[in-house]
Amino acid sequence: MKNYRGSKGNIVRRFGVNIFESPKYDRLLEKRPTPPGMHGLKRKKGKTSEYGRQLNEKQKIKFSYGLTEKQFRGLYEKASTKKGPTGELLLQLLETKLYNVVFRAGFASTRAQARQFVGHGHLTVNGKKVDIPSFQLNIGDKISVRSKKVSQEMATRYIDENNWRDVLSWVSVDRPSMTFELNKLPERSEIPCEADEQLVVELYSK
Repeated sequence: MKNYRGSKGNIVRRFGVNIFESPKYDRLLEKRPTPPGMHGLKRKKGKTSEYGRQLNEKQKIKFSYGLTEKQFRGLYEKASTKKGPTGELLLQLLETKLYNVVFRAGFASTRAQARQFVGHGHLTVNGKKVDIPSFQLNIGDKISVRSKKVSQEMATRYIDENNWRDVLSWVSVDRPSMTFELNKLPERSEIPCEADEQLVVELYSK
C-alpha cells in the first residue's frame, strides 16, 4: 500500500475481505462487517457495473501488495508478454518479489514491514547484499539474514511474532539459520490472494 497514509482497517472494511492476511483484520470484519461510514447497517450488495467490478479487483491487488498504479501497470505488461494465463503470471511476479517472500517466510508481520526490513539492508540473496524490496527472485534463490547483530536480533523478533503463520509449500524456511529459499513458482491455488485476477486482465484488455 505504497504512499497510502489512511487506515488499513477502512480498506479491509471497504472490500469486505482480509486482503492483508492478518488475524486482526479477520477480527475487525467480524466486529464491523460494514463499509466505512455505515454505522449499524448491514452490508448491502448494490448493483455494480462490470467496469466497477474489474476496478475493484485491481484495487484489491494493488492495496494488498502495496503498489502504485505505475508499478502495477508495469508488472501487468510484463506478465502479458509471457506464455500462460496473464492473471496468474501477474500474481506469480508479485509473490516472488523479495519483500513478499520475506513476508511469506514469516520474517515480517506485514508486507510494509518486509519492505522496510529489506530496504535497511538486512538480507543477502545468494550471498550478495540486496536492499531493493521489489527485487525479483528466481527459483533456487537463497535468502539469508546478514550476520550483523542488529539484523539477527530484528529477524529473531519478527520470527517469534509470526510463528503462527504457515509457510507456503513453494518457500522452504530454515528459521534456526535464518535462511529461506524459493523452491518453485507458486500455482494459483497456492497464492492466498483475495481477488479475481481475470477481471483485472479484462480491465486492461479493453
